[in-house]
Amino acid sequence: MTTAPISGSSITGAGPNGSPAEHGFAMLTEQPKVDPAAAGLIGADDAVRLRAVPYAFEGDDVLLVAMHDPSDFASADELSGVSGRAVERRGVTQDLYDSLLRTAYGATAAQMAQRLGGGAPDEDELINNLQAVDADDVQRMAEQPTLINLVNLIILEAIKERASDIHVEPFEKSLSVKYRVDGLLRQRNSPPKALQPAITSRIKIMAGMNIAERYVPQDGHITLRFEGRKVDIRVSTVPTIYGESVVMRLLDKEAVKLDLVALGFRTQDQVNIQRLIDLPHGMVLVTGPTGSGKTTTLYAALTKLYDPSLKIITIEDPVEYELTGVNQIPVNPERGLSFASGLRSILRQDPDVVMVGEIRDNETADIAVRAALTGHLIFSTLHTNDAAGAIGRLLDMDVEPFLVASVLEGILAQRLGRKLCQNCKKPAPLGETVRHRLTAREQALFTNGMGYVPGGCDKCDNSGYKSRLGFFEVLMTTPAMRQGITERRTAAYEILATADAAHVTMRHDGLIKASQGQTTVDEVLRATQDTEGLTPSSAKSGS
Repeated sequence: MTTAPISGSSITGAGPNGSPAEHGFAMLTEQPKVDPAAAGLIGADDAVRLRAVPYAFEGDDVLLVAMHDPSDFASADELSGVSGRAVERRGVTQDLYDSLLRTAYGATAAQMAQRLGGGAPDEDELINNLQAVDADDVQRMAEQPTLINLVNLIILEAIKERASDIHVEPFEKSLSVKYRVDGLLRQRNSPPKALQPAITSRIKIMAGMNIAERYVPQDGHITLRFEGRKVDIRVSTVPTIYGESVVMRLLDKEAVKLDLVALGFRTQDQVNIQRLIDLPHGMVLVTGPTGSGKTTTLYAALTKLYDPSLKIITIEDPVEYELTGVNQIPVNPERGLSFASGLRSILRQDPDVVMVGEIRDNETADIAVRAALTGHLIFSTLHTNDAAGAIGRLLDMDVEPFLVASVLEGILAQRLGRKLCQNCKKPAPLGETVRHRLTAREQALFTNGMGYVPGGCDKCDNSGYKSRLGFFEVLMTTPAMRQGITERRTAAYEILATADAAHVTMRHDGLIKASQGQTTVDEVLRATQDTEGLTPSSAKSGS
């Protein structure tokens, strides 16, 4: 292939030590003219991620690409696959790459590259690029390349930071962008208030929502690819006095480990869960508040349970992750598909295992219990503070006690807490306040009264925490417990008094993990404070 200069650019085979030229790649020393058709073969986010800018064609089949590291064969192969053309690489300096990126994709693409490299965005330049567009023409503003790149940048950064949600909140004089990372919101550099209508509209366009309707809540969905994997984004908007508030829930299946060990289950809990999923029929419930990871736990159980010889069907609101070999049905109330009606239809599909996203009403509870009674293994969720409370909730839904006692095989309750960064955690003695909140049995978990506290390093963004950890309670149904349910003895202390002797509460499970340096005592107490009270041993002793 030829290496003649393209549109006024200059190419040389010489370079400094370690430069691309030294590895056999020609270097661009001047900025070439960028052909929009060539640049348009990949998106701005891919150009930033691959550190490559397609800028011209050579003949009909060859794409000329300026690359910061032309020896990156994996990126070159990806460019060739996406563009459908052979790729000829040219090396560029950082300054020339930034200039080409700005020319090809707009100012915000260059800002995206700077921010990923630690630089700060130039918001004034972004505003100047949008000044030519009438501020009242929100749709035109939302379709400007710089605005598109800005929204892409917000989403890209959130994915890279392992955020579960992006919050775009309008206030009187500002627009706030926050990422929820490890359960807590973190403020990020926010765009100018003047861009609020365009940013909101751009997100709504991506999610297939009505941008003309600004005064009623809307829901939408975005699917995109990041580093070769699919990321689903659920979008919700609600009107506020200063504009629409937007929340984007990021569902990155490959970032979520659907594995019981990875979720933090101790060995004994794994054994109990295996006993439950090996059952031919019955009901298994997972309880906890919104955002406590109930669906992820159910997905992990179904993944472990999966066998081609079994017919597995789920009904969910919405379907969060696609499971191989599982028939998944999304609830659609507008078309008459509720949990109750969907569950009735599912039972006519000859299933072996059914997962109901949530038992919300009497009708769904009754159908689910009777399905478990007639030979199906049913998994579902309830909103209760602890495992024992699930039994009373079912009875409150007018399910007959003898039916609950017959089908209920186990209840799993859970909370999520932040996991200590294993690179910078530090041992520290338990404080006086903490010791007063722990029983003697709980204090005995900590050798010499030592726990762990967060440090702070580059690997955890100086927060001291990285990722989240589950605190679990697996309550297996015993014969004595079934008898108590039949007799309506369903107070928490009565249920726990009939539990297996090895039963461990969420709080105790969390404290075991704190003593091992996986989290802190403060984090356990914060996450499980609504479950404080009787332990199995105190329930049995009546203390």
